[in-house]
Amino acid sequence: MMAKIKAGLVSLRDLVATAWWIFLIAGLGFVVAYQFVEPAPPKHVVMTAGGESGAYYQFAKRYAAILARDGITLEVLPSEGSLQNLERLKNGEAQIGFVQGGVIEPSPEAEIDQEPESHGLLSLGSMFYEPVWVFYRGKTIDRLTDLQGKRIAIGQEGSGIRHLAQRLLDDNEVDFRSNTVPISGLDAAEELQQGRIDAAFIIAAEHAPVVQVLLRSPDVKLMSFSQSFAYERRYPFLTRLTMPKGVADLVRDFPPEDTRVLAPTASLVVSEDLHPALQNLLLQAARQVHGKPGFFQTANEFPAYMDGMLPLSSEAERFFKSGPPFLQRYLPFWLAVLVDRLFVLLLPVIALLIPLMRVAPALYSWRVRSKVFRCYGELKFLEDDLKNHFDRERLPEYRSRLDALDEEAAELHVPLGFTDLVYTLREHVNLVRRILDKKERGA
Repeated sequence: MMAKIKAGLVSLRDLVATAWWIFLIAGLGFVVAYQFVEPAPPKHVVMTAGGESGAYYQFAKRYAAILARDGITLEVLPSEGSLQNLERLKNGEAQIGFVQGGVIEPSPEAEIDQEPESHGLLSLGSMFYEPVWVFYRGKTIDRLTDLQGKRIAIGQEGSGIRHLAQRLLDDNEVDFRSNTVPISGLDAAEELQQGRIDAAFIIAAEHAPVVQVLLRSPDVKLMSFSQSFAYERRYPFLTRLTMPKGVADLVRDFPPEDTRVLAPTASLVVSEDLHPALQNLLLQAARQVHGKPGFFQTANEFPAYMDGMLPLSSEAERFFKSGPPFLQRYLPFWLAVLVDRLFVLLLPVIALLIPLMRVAPALYSWRVRSKVFRCYGELKFLEDDLKNHFDRERLPEYRSRLDALDEEAAELHVPLGFTDLVYTLREHVNLVRRILDKKERGA
């Protein structure tokens, strides 16, 4: 038993002595590969949404519930709207947020076909339409210029609707500074119903309570943009949509005719350093949340890259082309990330080891055999000495040298697979010993 243990230790020592440089190269490959391995995704991220009664916040809470299944805590911060969301994303208070189309305007110096500036942010694509509803009282209007001199609710400071409403009113030469009030949502709906204001800009999904309330309010009308084609051409972030006749209420046939509205899209914006695996997880959540059909969208129309205000994330680009990463389709999120990181880490190391391991056995065999061959060199030299320069007076020296070689051969520690070399060496030592005996008798 001890002999086997000793032989095993010898074999291990020979292996290490032979292949140390292989381990060194593999270790260097491991260190280099590690530089290209993404760290594990964080377990906690922050998302900035909108007001707690708004669509942004409700969608964000649905994201949080989906990400929680994979062990990711999504902290949702309420905000005043897209402008504050954008500010938080830029200063690092949040890593994820909804931003309304048109809030980020292209640089005046930018070329038409130039990639948009990133501002340290990336887009995961548009998530849903945000229809611009213009509700009003009084005679029928179909152009924003008809709002001149009227009191208009355009939303609170920091909100995306206020930013868009001011831009549209300004381009229609409507004095929004003296005729507008900073209220939004249900507050604006109540003011309009009571006749204290004449019109209200509302940006919300068709199923939002404020929209449903105003659609059914007597004496409140919904403006149909007669210049919708012109707006779509002038503002690339706006999409011309049609609200079909009767879609809101089939019994009361409301709206009584097809109504044209304008809509930016809400983009899911992330910090450019947000972990790629989390970007993919967010896109999968977005497909679950926003992929259903509605008044204005077909099934699986969203998410999609429809607003080029920010560069599209490379992860989102791959997602839109081929869906979720292969591993995340079949494995739990944490396991898919682990396997992906190990693959990136071990692939170059394995690529190095394959050719090296093909050389290692030959080197190992050579190192073990070299111990035996060294004795053979001594034995051959002694045999030549006996044949060509035999001297009877040196008989004790010859025998002493043979005994030393025999003893050295007996004490050689080689793996079991090479023991035949040792026994053959000792036979050859005895063969030379017989030659010496003949020389002694003949002499």
